[in-house]
Amino acid sequence: MLGYAEIATHFRRQIADGELNPGDAMPSYKEAAEEFGVNRTTIIRAYDILKSEGLIVSRPGKGTTVAAQPEVAVTGVARLKRLARTGKPYAPGETSTDHWAGVRSLADPILADLLDVEPHDEVVIRRRVHRQDDKPSTVALSVIHIRALGDVPELLSGEPLERWWQDIYKERTGRDVTKSPERRTARLISNDELNALGVDLPPEAAAAALVVVNVFHDEDGPLEVWEDVYPPGAWQVDEE
Repeated sequence: MLGYAEIATHFRRQIADGELNPGDAMPSYKEAAEEFGVNRTTIIRAYDILKSEGLIVSRPGKGTTVAAQPEVAVTGVARLKRLARTGKPYAPGETSTDHWAGVRSLADPILADLLDVEPHDEVVIRRRVHRQDDKPSTVALSVIHIRALGDVPELLSGEPLERWWQDIYKERTGRDVTKSPERRTARLISNDELNALGVDLPPEAAAAALVVVNVFHDEDGPLEVWEDVYPPGAWQVDEE
């Protein structure tokens, strides 16, 4: 039998995956209780969680519906979880643009340390802008160890790949890839990132950006550092 937190996660995923859209009616307490084989109190607790997160709203005489979503930026790893669940690379209304890929010298000492390379070593960089309803939501930057290029030359394609490159890498090499715990940090946002996100600030102004960092490893060490950069003032969620 599922608990209230697991039931909340079930509906949270349906909302994230576009199975439930803003304005759609949620099952009544009775209907949901029968569906999950639990009592009404369990459903009320699950719905209370979703209400506190701003995902659903109840109105007298109208029942409970999916709320209009605020400006929420989903992490790249959350997208991968959604892809594994649904086979769909994007949620409803989501796209990606401004794809770029190339080999560059890695000047950032923090990224170099995370990837376990020397500053100014060559790495593969893949960059794209994720958009929700045609509005920029994140700038995603993948910094990939140059050794991966021999097995996945498609990394240099400036177009979106049909499959996540790590799945191709694992298939061709037989190696497992693991992820370190996600971490969050903040730093000054660059002018390029501001432009990509459509943020207009006075030339003399400085703004901080939330950055979510994920590091992936194989048996030879760090393989990819993935940064998601959010607009100033945006907030982000993880999909469980």
